[in-house]
Amino acid sequence: MISIDDKRYKIAIIAAITVLTTAIHYGFVLEPIFGDAHWIHAVHSRFCYIPIVIAAAWFGLRGGIWTATAITITVLPYVFGSRSSEHNFAGELVEIVFYFALALLIGALIDREWRARRRQQEMQLQLERSQKLSLVGQVAAGVAHELKNPLASIKGAVEIISDANTAENDRSEFREILFREIKRMDGTVTEFLEFARPKPTRLERIDLSQLLLSSLRQLETQASKDSIHIADEVETGVVIEGDREKLHQLILNIVLNAIQASKADTKISVRLRNRANSVEMTFCDQGQGISPSDLERVFEPFFTTRASGSGLGLAIAKSIVDAHGGSIEIQSKELSGTTVTVELPQKSDSLR
Repeated sequence: MISIDDKRYKIAIIAAITVLTTAIHYGFVLEPIFGDAHWIHAVHSRFCYIPIVIAAAWFGLRGGIWTATAITITVLPYVFGSRSSEHNFAGELVEIVFYFALALLIGALIDREWRARRRQQEMQLQLERSQKLSLVGQVAAGVAHELKNPLASIKGAVEIISDANTAENDRSEFREILFREIKRMDGTVTEFLEFARPKPTRLERIDLSQLLLSSLRQLETQASKDSIHIADEVETGVVIEGDREKLHQLILNIVLNAIQASKADTKISVRLRNRANSVEMTFCDQGQGISPSDLERVFEPFFTTRASGSGLGLAIAKSIVDAHGGSIEIQSKELSGTTVTVELPQKSDSLR
């Protein structure tokens, strides 16, 4: 708990105070000025408590006992020496007993505090290990669940394609199913890997306006298939320092979630604007909304209300925002839609 350098420094302080109190006791410091007064020895007895208390506070019971022993050894010649008749012999012995009693009391309290702190740290480590094991189990279960359905589709498609009696038109259809399910599996595995082993954040100056618009264009085809219109209100020339690839993924995850939650013939509104020292992106859909109980859990890994969802989209989005030192908030009203607000700092000195 104490580094070598700190330990040596603290021992030197305790030794210096001990030497000073011993010098007072033997009359090397105050007697040349005040003479051989009884109060000088009384002051010394109280001063001796100081290094004992400090040693016990810094090094526990062992430090307190060692310091009390060292002080006792230094004063014993005085107690039994030629000057013993000039002071209360019994009082000096009582003071020595008090030295060890004080060392035992404070040292025991400090040791108990250290043991409690170590137990707390061990419990925290055990909790972190159990959380990691739980997360591994969730990942394994999530992967198995997400890959089970496409594997079943692939198996069925391969069996039909391999059947000699299958017509060529049917073969082509099931080849498309085969490729689609393989692509789906690849996307699922990529998403799980991104969550389990996120890449380090690489900062660069990014025109967020252009990145947002290009990301939205990438999703227009998928949105139009579901009769969903994406309307953008993007302020031009919004520049921040961030990771281009991760911010692109952040936008895709949020908008894809909005598309999947939206009904046909509805609109998703996306807005970007500058703030004082940050930028703000808002994504509003007109979907079914999220219940208050589910809203509290939307950022939890593997939590999803959709049968086909992995529950990682928003968890990954939050980790990306956190890595950029920003914030993400979700407001939702059932049957009315959901609004996701992302705020990111403009400068890298705000990043973590």
